[in-house]
Amino acid sequence: MLVTFGEAMVRLEQASSREVCVGGSELNVAVLAARLGVASRWVSRLPDNALGRMIEGRAREQGVNADVEWTADGRVGLYFVEVGGARISSVRYDRAGSAISRVTPGSVDWASIFGGARWYHVSGITPALSETAAQVTAESLAAAKKAGLTVSYDLNYRSKLWSAEQARAVQEPLMEHVDVLTTTAEDARVVFGIGGIGGDDHAEVARALQKRFAVSAVAITLRDNALAAVIAADGTIYSAPRFEVRSVDPIGAGDAFCGGLIVSRLENRGWDDALRFGAATAALKHTIPGDFCLVTRDEVDQLLRGATLRVSR
Repeated sequence: MLVTFGEAMVRLEQASSREVCVGGSELNVAVLAARLGVASRWVSRLPDNALGRMIEGRAREQGVNADVEWTADGRVGLYFVEVGGARISSVRYDRAGSAISRVTPGSVDWASIFGGARWYHVSGITPALSETAAQVTAESLAAAKKAGLTVSYDLNYRSKLWSAEQARAVQEPLMEHVDVLTTTAEDARVVFGIGGIGGDDHAEVARALQKRFAVSAVAITLRDNALAAVIAADGTIYSAPRFEVRSVDPIGAGDAFCGGLIVSRLENRGWDDALRFGAATAALKHTIPGDFCLVTRDEVDQLLRGATLRVSR
């Protein structure tokens, strides 16, 4: 079983569409895993109102076990997005005072949550929400390692939530609990000061992060590159090609990469196969409006087999 922990928000499009979507990094990962056959539990804190219940309902519709602390305080965060094909034109958040930002240490029974689980995933967005959310994230990571889970962490730096200095100070101590770190070369440079500006050797960035934090594997996702990602693991650098798709919505592609990688490793695939699988799920997410990667196993397998490299929905 996979366990994730984080915020989910209501997404509103700043366009003609009036469709209301739900999304959040860790929930996005759990949804993809559940759709691909992995039992998934998402841990969060939501207000006991219509929006909070809607978010829980959307998670359960996708097969995710939503383990929610319901509260009378706080609110559901919102975000407003403009998507122009393969690019995000703008994102504006309205998430101050969200219910999960008021989570408190000791409020989650992690030993119970992790019962029967094999993998725990969280992103750098969660500790950025508040000081107490950072404390609970640290709590969860220590508990996951104590329970013997594999831990993955997506750095996922958001400058609108905290400064690079804050992100470094909070997250460096967390890395001691991490087995698989996912990031971009840019985020590695901004947050941890690893790598230069432009022209980075992504393999060297991965190796440098691996050496600095003693993590088992480091994946670097790439943009505007013939490769989709590289990963340093088992003393080897693996790379995955970029699959050609028609992008309609790139939001959540990084989460889809993480979800695909996790599912593959839980199925005991090697790093090479797992990286390709993650690259395929990330590519398919580009073809799907909304935050969730609503794919089937057959669609991923078809893309991996090269049945079609021009996918659109």
